[in-house]
Amino acid sequence: MRASGLKRRALLQGGSIALLLGIHEIAQGATIVAVRVWPASDYTRVTIESDGRLNSQQLVVGSPPRLAVDINGIDLNPALRELVGKIKPDDPYINGLRVGQFAPGVVRIVFDLKQAVAPQVFSLAPVAAYKDRLVLDLYPQQAADPLESLIAERLRDAPKTAVAGAASSSGDTPAPSRPGAEAADPLGDLMAQQSTRAAPPVSVTQANRPSAPVGPLPIPMPPPAVSAPPPPATSGRGVATASQTDRIIIVALDPGHGGEDPGAMGPNGTREKDIVLQIAHRLRERINASSVNGNPMRAFLTRDADFFVPLGVRVQKARRVQADLFVSIHADAFTTPEAKGASVFALSQGGASSSAARWLANKENQADKVGGVNVGNHEAQVQRALLDMSTTAQINDSLKLGGAMLGEIRGIGARLHKAQVEQAGFAVLKAPDIPSVLVETAFISNPEEEAKLRSTAYQEDLADALMRGIQRYFAQNPPLARSRQL
Repeated sequence: MRASGLKRRALLQGGSIALLLGIHEIAQGATIVAVRVWPASDYTRVTIESDGRLNSQQLVVGSPPRLAVDINGIDLNPALRELVGKIKPDDPYINGLRVGQFAPGVVRIVFDLKQAVAPQVFSLAPVAAYKDRLVLDLYPQQAADPLESLIAERLRDAPKTAVAGAASSSGDTPAPSRPGAEAADPLGDLMAQQSTRAAPPVSVTQANRPSAPVGPLPIPMPPPAVSAPPPPATSGRGVATASQTDRIIIVALDPGHGGEDPGAMGPNGTREKDIVLQIAHRLRERINASSVNGNPMRAFLTRDADFFVPLGVRVQKARRVQADLFVSIHADAFTTPEAKGASVFALSQGGASSSAARWLANKENQADKVGGVNVGNHEAQVQRALLDMSTTAQINDSLKLGGAMLGEIRGIGARLHKAQVEQAGFAVLKAPDIPSVLVETAFISNPEEEAKLRSTAYQEDLADALMRGIQRYFAQNPPLARSRQL
């Protein structure tokens, strides 16, 4: 009897020791393994990667604007200290930061901000090459209007274009443009009113409250179409003034991946996200220098730098600027280096046109998991509503655009993986009212094609081919009349 009591006591003591060890392991918490900062005009993302899930609280202070983030269960280590040196002087939102051991097991990061922000803080489970990630997205409290920016570009360029046209037709030296030449433009007047309108004050009481994690900031949909203003008078030489053109042909360019999501990797380390952004910039130059039946063209990039944009937001951005076309640019990869050739894809409401197209669509649709999207109930509902509204007319127009582009890519001597436009359920192509295609420029996993993608000459040829494809499409399918007003 006494022996059994001693045995029971020994077991209890052993269990107590194991329990204490378990508590120690929990208290010790995770270890930071990497920190990254992705500054962009849209928002700045800060990613803290660790070998375990992190818990945090955040506090926004209004004057001067600051953000304090407390991370529980960790100790300050060299990897986390590196965050201070990763802040760049040209970051639109972060002026600097301080990091320190605020209390045992609690590290505090204080961001000194350049402007008021609406922070989104959320965690991501391990995926691909990443461990657990704590993500801090710093969005502006008042986001810029991309459509207003495109129209502003047009208004700045239009006087020069009109004067140049007058000079070329008459042979006279162009007269300097009058400072008030744009005053008659209702769009310019409205933009001037908006730019002088004071921003609403931020409540210090509200700013001091802890901010709860929220989903991606909603991007408002385009306003309903309104009647175009009566055409303004022309100049004395019959050349239209800047205000006569109210129809801007907008092509949304969508460089795939970005930020936390590098996309495919070539055998020599070439990253898809870098190559497709370079091609998009080259194509933007060509679009901005072109016109359709006298109407100026403008390119809008869903991302113009190295930052991540969720698939649904890419579609929303294109709809927000009322784009006439949507071109998503990628560089394919496969499990073997032998795969080669360019491809063009349109959306499919049913099954994919081939097993390869289905495989590629499934792979591209995983970008949100790698890049890191804050998905709440509201955001999931918005994405489902947005991405399920594809139409037969949109798909038919997309096939026409894809055919024109594929023909021009063939014309520069590039290999084609498929001789016809393929179809699959790409999430990024599901804008219901915009002809949309996805261009796989080449197989970055093929060493020969990786070298071509890195080549300036090939990128220039490819941008020329895509531009000619856009022009061919518009020649056969003139853009519908639309008055874009703010």
